[in-house]
Formats: sequence, structure tokens, C-alpha cells
Amino acid sequence: MNRFGVGVFCVIVSLSISMVAQAPTAIISPAVQSDGRVTFKFAAPNAAKVELELEGQGKPTPMQKDDHGIWSLTVGPLEPDIYGYSFLADGVALIDPSNPLMKPNLLGTQSAVHVPGPPSLPWEVNQVPHGEIHHHFYYSKIANDHRDFYVYTPPNYFAEKGADYPVLYLLHGFSDDASGWTSVGRANVILDNLIAEGKAKPMIVVMPLGYGDYDVIRRGWGSWSDKDLAWRNLSRFTDILLTEVKPQIEQSYRTKKDRESRAIAGLSMGGAESLLTGLNHLDDFAWVGAFSSGGIDLKDFGAGFPDVNASANPKLKVLWISCGTDDGLIKVNRAFKSWLKDKGVQFTDVETPGVHDWMVWRRNLAAFAPLLFR
Repeated sequence: MNRFGVGVFCVIVSLSISMVAQAPTAIISPAVQSDGRVTFKFAAPNAAKVELELEGQGKPTPMQKDDHGIWSLTVGPLEPDIYGYSFLADGVALIDPSNPLMKPNLLGTQSAVHVPGPPSLPWEVNQVPHGEIHHHFYYSKIANDHRDFYVYTPPNYFAEKGADYPVLYLLHGFSDDASGWTSVGRANVILDNLIAEGKAKPMIVVMPLGYGDYDVIRRGWGSWSDKDLAWRNLSRFTDILLTEVKPQIEQSYRTKKDRESRAIAGLSMGGAESLLTGLNHLDDFAWVGAFSSGGIDLKDFGAGFPDVNASANPKLKVLWISCGTDDGLIKVNRAFKSWLKDKGVQFTDVETPGVHDWMVWRRNLAAFAPLLFR
């Protein structure tokens, strides 16, 4: 080998050694420990401040930076659940690049961490028969856009070809997309477990996109200050559900078509839509559930529910109204329940610890679904 060859060889070896020496250490985040403590790490060497924003934990918590520019924080122990989180790097919310588990959202996607619990928790995947999730697309003439919905069919749906099933229309909240109840709420897992344990009747669950006017998303969180737009969003959704989604479901799936075999429930915006659609269309629904409803006060209750009074009681199998006691919407929910009492309308009143988050709503679904179609 000539001296030039030796020189080239030395340069290559030197570069290789340098690249190995400078290769970044793989970041494991989040790291869930057996006692429920969780360590989060985030590489941001140029950031002046990084905080962890963790679902259900109140204000963001400062993280500590090491000599390599890696920010870290250990929290907990956390109760078994699924938590959304973001890193706030100098005030900018970012997902965790080391974590593939996501919490999709139209206005603020987050990462997610699963702190596993015992098999008895309804959202834990168990060795039980599983249903299937079907994804459908269609054009909405009412909304003038292309949109989607998801359908859960229970275990043995395709094996029992002669059987018809009751239907739960399950609605997401503002800023979620149509996948919210499956990707974040784990509705399919909850139903699998409840059905396997004999706690819930086998049912079809329909999860549509919940916006009657998509401008509420295009305009962001401030859209709710435009009460005309917000009300149009809620009321037009009723038309979309009853005249576009429901006919597709009843044509494509083996559904029971009597009112006592239809339920509607939802969270936050979807809770308001469930109340407005269900209580104003009791010829279509006998079971109504509202979780942490938001938006029912856009109009006077009497204007929003003009025909709701004690005459609804014989038609309602269940009217279930729940909210977390630390939720900012607890006040309007209590006001609505007081109005119902004045009207003589019977309902199940549920208040649980918690704020406005999925940890409350998973538990709501797990408690509400066993009541249906009995």
C-alpha cells in the first residue's frame, strides 16, 4: 500500500472512531416502572426551559437538564391508566419523539403513556373474544364535505349471521376526530371485556365524526365564542346523524330498528349532542348518556329542549348524566339537572372525582354500557 493509501485508510478509521464516539445515546421515554413511577426524557440541548404537561396532573412540571442536553423528570407513582402528555420546550408543546404511542387530536396531538393495571380494569386488553372495528367513508350533503365513521361489531357478529343487534351511537368531544373513542377511549376494549364478563349486552357501537359544521375546528377553540356557529354545529350534527349516518348503519349492519334498541351517548361536545339528539328525538332513542356535557347552555334550556318534560319518563329507559366534580363544566351540568328536576324528568345523576379528561370518560363508558338494552 502506498503512502496515499495509508493516509486514506487512517482518515477513514479516524472518522469512524469519531462517529462512534459522537453517536447520541438512545433515549428511552417514557420508562414505566413496576411501582407506577414514570420517567420522561427529551433531548433539547438549546432549550432554556422544558416542562412536562401530563394529563390529570394539573400545571406543567419543570424538567431537569443534564450535561448532554437531555431533560428528564420522574413522576408518580401514577394510578394505572392511559395518560396524554406533551413536552413544553420554551413554551412550545411537542410530542415525545421517542414514543410511538399517540393521542390523536385535531387541535393538539399528544403522546401517550400506558401505566398498566390489573386485568379487572375495563380498558386493559385481556384474553377474551374480540370484536372488530370497521372504518367507513362517505360524502355528507348536509355538511358538504367528505367524512368518516367507525363501527364496532361485537365478538361472533359474523358467526351469528341471523342475529340482529342493538346499537349505541357513541360521540366524541370537541377537537377529537372520529377515532377518538377507539384510539384514546379504548371503547372496543371496554366493550370486549364487559361482554366477555356478561356485564354488557353484545351491541354494535357507531362512532361518527361529531361536527355539524367543521368551521368550529377550522377556527379553533375560540369558535365557541360565536354562539351561532357553535349552535349550528350541534344542531346540524343531529340532522347528519339521523338522515345520513343512521340509514347507512341500518342498511349495512344487522341492527334492531326499534327505539328501545338504540342508545346515544357522548362526552363533552358529544354529551351535548347526545342530549339534544336523544331527548328531542325520543321516537329514535330510549337510552341517553351524557358525559361532562359542554354546549348545552348555548341556548336557554327551554329553547334547546322545547318538548322535554315529565311526559318523557315513560319513553326513557335511562337518562344518565355524569360529570367530574373538578371539571369546569360541573356548574352547567348541575344547572341542567336542576332544570330537568323542575320539569319532572327522571334521570340518573352521577358525579365522580376527576377533571375534563379521558380518565373520567373511560370509566363513564364502563359504567354506562352495562345499563343498556336490559
